[in-house]
Amino acid sequence: MHYFATIVSGEADRGKKPGTPEFAAGVEKYAAFQEQAAAAIAGGAALFPVDTAINVRSDGDQPLVTDGPFTEQAEVVGGFYVFDCPDLDAAVELAGRIPTAARGSIEVRPMVMWAPHGQPGADWWTALLWESQGDVIEPDTPEWAAAIVEHERFEQQVGEVIRGGGALRPPATAVTVRMRDGHLLRTDGPYTEGAEVVDGVYVFTAAGPAQAAEIATKIPRGAKGRTEVRRIVDVGF
Repeated sequence: MHYFATIVSGEADRGKKPGTPEFAAGVEKYAAFQEQAAAAIAGGAALFPVDTAINVRSDGDQPLVTDGPFTEQAEVVGGFYVFDCPDLDAAVELAGRIPTAARGSIEVRPMVMWAPHGQPGADWWTALLWESQGDVIEPDTPEWAAAIVEHERFEQQVGEVIRGGGALRPPATAVTVRMRDGHLLRTDGPYTEGAEVVDGVYVFTAAGPAQAAEIATKIPRGAKGRTEVRRIVDVGF
């Protein structure tokens, strides 16, 4: 079964930008983790800082595109993994070994579906699909079936650029993992008590921010939903 591990970084990690010694040191730690956990890793990406994000919301019938972080929250998504594990306990144990778990947190959620991607390149982007917790659609409902049709229509429109993606189960199924002083701390529920949660993800290619934003405007979302577009860091593994 596939599990989505959202890597949540704290304030101290926001300044670790690609090309800096601090970022390179982090890449080394993640390379070691991926070598150990390679058999269970079914996807994932490191993301450029949230300051470079593009956010898309609905303004009536039109998309509203804004640059930069959506809010000034101290904790932001720095990347994600998709694990292929036999059960949630195995995914939680693996999440505890992610380097960021020692200072930030990892949210682990079962996935409804996952379309795997290849090795990310310099022109790859991620679209994180945020939804209000109260508006998350339950799988195997008529509303879910209707949403699937909308996403299939989107994929037909831009299919040549899509490299992977998936949908997550509701936030009530989440487990938040932290590693402190060598002890794994496990908390039921999402990492944030805020109104929004990540509900799905796309991985796609684009020539630059303008094209990435244009693609994101076509992604289906709820009336209060938001699409956060982030460029993927080409870390070479």
